[in-house]
Amino acid sequence: MTHIYNFSAGPAVLPKEVLTQAAAEMLDWHGSGMSVMEMSHRGPEFMSIYKAAERDLRELLAVPDNYKILFMQGGGLSQNALIPLNLLGHKPAGATIDFIHTGSWSGKSIKEAGKYASVNIAASSMTSVPPQSEWQLTPGAAYLHMCTNETIDGVEYDFDGGVPDAADPRLAGVPLVADMSSHILSRVIDVAKYGVIFAGAQKNIGPAGVTIVIIRDDLLGQALPACPSAFDFKLVADNESMYNTPPTYGIYIAGLVFQWLKAQGGVAEMERRAKAKAALLYAALDVDDFYQNRVALHNRSRMNVPFYLKDESKNEAFLAGAKARGLLQLKGHKSVGGMRASIYNAMPIEGVQALVDYLNEFAGR
Repeated sequence: MTHIYNFSAGPAVLPKEVLTQAAAEMLDWHGSGMSVMEMSHRGPEFMSIYKAAERDLRELLAVPDNYKILFMQGGGLSQNALIPLNLLGHKPAGATIDFIHTGSWSGKSIKEAGKYASVNIAASSMTSVPPQSEWQLTPGAAYLHMCTNETIDGVEYDFDGGVPDAADPRLAGVPLVADMSSHILSRVIDVAKYGVIFAGAQKNIGPAGVTIVIIRDDLLGQALPACPSAFDFKLVADNESMYNTPPTYGIYIAGLVFQWLKAQGGVAEMERRAKAKAALLYAALDVDDFYQNRVALHNRSRMNVPFYLKDESKNEAFLAGAKARGLLQLKGHKSVGGMRASIYNAMPIEGVQALVDYLNEFAGR
């Protein structure tokens, strides 16, 4: 049987060890006589699952004690609305939110936030992250929103290059909000640089339906009066994500992924692997002009690699040949076309090598 490698952008590949364990525990979790799907979210069995997941995520990302970790329902798109609803309550009328526009997801954030406040696009590029010196920031902005890895467009912030530089006096007192949905847990970050980090689970964490929010304590309790109670970050934090019934099975799978990550060596090891996989794939794309990646070299994503055939009339033949070889979900997003290979933490380097072999074969190399 052909070995299958799933390059879907999300919902995405999960570690086989996690799926195997979940299958074994499906009918009876640890002798409880219940599936996790059947447990009360307030019962001792599920609370132990939740506590372990929260503890392991805090350890993996070295989350400081003055930050809360919330497990919420929805995804990145829902957080585009919940962030302004939760951060504008103490701001004056007419407050402005600054955005760095680097692709489709930051674009969606801008559109959603415009329902609640004035928005300022401080910088914009679909192929790179504009240098911070060029950002046209608003004095006293409510916050600055960034999508640090664009899943569709393949633009990733170069953290090693000091973006964003917190020493920039224009950012003094301005909370930094980062959508890290498609690369969280794939690289070491300094959580203390951010006011809020959020991530949909369905890429590097678990199944769709769970959203992780990491928020600094001083930003809690600032919700607009119109914010629904179930989505008020302070109420969610005060109730340990149990204010309403959370996505329990998704949290359970996320917890298994966190355990798997720790067993693999943690986030630092995931970053080492991500660099190796991305380097291998980009090297094959750059041999000649048969394939094209349009992102600036220093902002190429390690997780989501969009590419185009120079002769796009061969697109369908490329996808058919890939599917025959067990290389699935390589079609690019409908908004940009082309191809896209998402190589998240759970994608082994063997899968990337199989794709590289096919790229070379299809190009006649």
